[in-house]
Parts: sequence; C-alpha cells; structure tokens
Amino acid sequence: MTRKDVIHKLLDDAAIELLAFIKDCESKFKDSDRWVPAAEIKDNLDLNFVAVPRSGKQYGPKGWVFATLARMLEDKSLVEYKKTGSRAFYRSAHK
Repeated sequence: MTRKDVIHKLLDDAAIELLAFIKDCESKFKDSDRWVPAAEIKDNLDLNFVAVPRSGKQYGPKGWVFATLARMLEDKSLVEYKKTGSRAFYRSAHK
C-alpha cells in the first residue's frame, strides 16, 4: 500500500466510526425522526480543530474534520443531511 492509500483508508475508517456514532445517537432523537444535531456530534466527539499553521490566523477551532468525514459518508449515501435555519442535522441512510 502506498502512503496515499494508507491515509485514505484511515480517513475511511474514521468516517465509518462517525457513522457508528450517528447511529448510536439516533435513538435519543426518535421524536425528530432520528435527525442528530451536528453540534451534538462535534461536541461529543470533540471534532473541532485549528486548520491553519501557527503563524496563520484562524479564530478558534472549527469543525472541518467532522465536515470532511460527514461529506465522505454523504457521498457514499451512508448519511442524510438537512439544514433547518442555522442548524445542521445528520442521520444514517436506510437502504
């Protein structure tokens, strides 16, 4: 395996762990048709990181890791996404 392959596999594995977490949370949100708030996911998994070099300017950690992994799952049709007002939600896709 090339380093690229290894890195992509690690990202895929992280995305599958994120999916498992979303599925685990869905039972707490039965009343909202299983839609889990993105903020709940990011906060519980602590997926906010600073994405710029130390000499750069970013004002606090952001959810770019979560957003990347969630998009990977969405591209594979493994999660659904919706936005209501300023709040984002995810749930596992049933096949």
